[in-house]
Amino acid sequence: MRLARPALWATLICLASAMLALPATAEPTLDNATCLTCHDGKKGKLTAHAADGKVRDLRAVPGDKFGQSVHATMPCVSCHSDIADNAEKGNAHVKNTAEPLKKVDCAGCHEELWEQTVKRGKTEERPRLGLVAKNIEAYKKSFHAKPSAEDATKPLAACDNCHDTHFFNVPADKKSGQNTQWRLNIPTLCGASCHTDQLEAYKESVHGQENAKKMLAQAAVCSDCHTAHGISNTSGDAFKLTVSSNCGNCHTEKLETYKDTFHGQVSSLGYAYTAKCYNCHGSHDIARVDDPNSKMHPDNRLKTCASCHNAKKGLAEVPPGFATFQPHGNAHDFAKYPQIWVAWQIMVQLLVGTFGFFWLHTLLWFYREYQERKKLNGQSHIKADSIPAKWAGKHIQRFSRTWRIAHLTFASSLMLLTLTGMPLFYSGTKWAPAIMKALGGPHTAGLIHRVAAVVFAGVFFWHLAYMIFRLSKNWKNFKIFGPDSMVPGIQDGKDMLAMFQWFFGQGPRPKFDRWTYWEKFDYWAPFWGVTIIGVSGLVMWMPSFFGSFLPGWVFNVAAIFHGEEAFLAVVFLFTVHFFNNHFRPDKFPLEVVMFTGTFSLEEFKHDHAVEYQRLLDSGELEGRLVNAPSARKLALSKVLGFTLITIGLTLLTFVAIGFFTK
Repeated sequence: MRLARPALWATLICLASAMLALPATAEPTLDNATCLTCHDGKKGKLTAHAADGKVRDLRAVPGDKFGQSVHATMPCVSCHSDIADNAEKGNAHVKNTAEPLKKVDCAGCHEELWEQTVKRGKTEERPRLGLVAKNIEAYKKSFHAKPSAEDATKPLAACDNCHDTHFFNVPADKKSGQNTQWRLNIPTLCGASCHTDQLEAYKESVHGQENAKKMLAQAAVCSDCHTAHGISNTSGDAFKLTVSSNCGNCHTEKLETYKDTFHGQVSSLGYAYTAKCYNCHGSHDIARVDDPNSKMHPDNRLKTCASCHNAKKGLAEVPPGFATFQPHGNAHDFAKYPQIWVAWQIMVQLLVGTFGFFWLHTLLWFYREYQERKKLNGQSHIKADSIPAKWAGKHIQRFSRTWRIAHLTFASSLMLLTLTGMPLFYSGTKWAPAIMKALGGPHTAGLIHRVAAVVFAGVFFWHLAYMIFRLSKNWKNFKIFGPDSMVPGIQDGKDMLAMFQWFFGQGPRPKFDRWTYWEKFDYWAPFWGVTIIGVSGLVMWMPSFFGSFLPGWVFNVAAIFHGEEAFLAVVFLFTVHFFNNHFRPDKFPLEVVMFTGTFSLEEFKHDHAVEYQRLLDSGELEGRLVNAPSARKLALSKVLGFTLITIGLTLLTFVAIGFFTK
């Protein structure tokens, strides 16, 4: 017995040691491998009873596909948190059917992760997560996020409808074969379960055939036109105003030429009622222009235009000329658009020649006159003792009330034309939509523009009629190249040459008669300008009438002539004309003769010495003298003058911004 006891203790110790060495019974685990032992789809269909008692099929998640997804490193229970709750009770893989399943909140999870990333200052390390957060914000405002008509508790499309959360992984390398395959699958993804009709049309379109045939995914897919997350209702203005830009991501040149048309200009200003890409080319069923099924095929073009240009929409019927209008006419492509190219070249040469000469003239004039004024040390350049004492304080009548009213009306209507026209011409600028909105929109602005055009043309034609009447009465005494004539003559050429000699210090300042050479240019320029702007504007004002007997390219040419000639007129008037009459050192800051109708005899002698001497010698001068304008009239004239100059310079600023940012 004494020997047995030690052996017994030794045996018990060995058994205890062996028991301690045995592995403990494994607790239920919740790692992905455990989940996939059942949910990998290899064990057949899995079902479960939902809270309402109905049997629900559980999804199969093949491990190889899940392993390649963006979520591969995440535990399943990160999203299926209600399963995790049961694991704490010792049951990792059974869900209490009496409790409803928690809805997996994809958006909420990503938003929370991004908020934590932002708080920790790690945004640069997780750029893809930041992109997801932006996509979520876009989705919340999208058409897909709206409640479904069948079940208001569900959106029209949730994340999982487009992104299979177990397999989702957009290839980051856009040049890779994986990215190509992902893009090629987008139409099927969108169309197979939801947009079946659109998918069928897309497959037959040029975009669908290009992708199906070449397998390069270079042609447009659904997300290129509708975006991926910020999808809006296609009948809403938001979509209509962005779809052309989406098309332009591929068709860059076509978008730029579209923006130069009336349709594109109005769209750029934020108004959705003019034609967009899909109005002319179709949407899901787009075909090449040379395809007989294309809406833009020559045989179908008028019918396509008529879908908008009809009586129901308050527009005149489509004329034959619309069939040859060039909605994407390129002024730099002579081979395809020779008429447009020629029109553009004409206007470019006119602009360069006019501004090149007169801006040089302005700079040289400013320099010479400024230098001479400096020599006077602040003394007046006009000597009061240069005229007879008996006429001291007298003025000479230069413009009658009729001419002053005509000038004011002409100037006001031109400024109004500029205000209402430049938002279209520079529709892509930031200021254009604000001005157009203040004007009441394109319809109201167009009405104001046309009324101002009628007034502008009315003053011009009244002037012609008046001049014809005056000439017919005094034809025998009228001299075409006389001092009272506005017809340029040899003397004007001599005066201009003498002026340039003075600019360079090679001669004295020339003395002028009643009209200077630059005043004659100012007079005759509107004859060209009004003709070009007026005729081209009339063509665009009444396209149905002119399109009934003129080819469509005439409208393209008219748009070029109208816009560029208007640009020439506005910039010339508010730079060269303003300088000649107001801003040169001898006149700065304002010349009021066009508002008062008179200027001092001393100033008259200084500016028009030849006429002064002729009238003095003939004895006519005294008969044309008048009293100086009253202080009140002078003050009102200055207010009016400064107001017009301020408006003109403001408009010029807008035009300059538009020109340099277009």
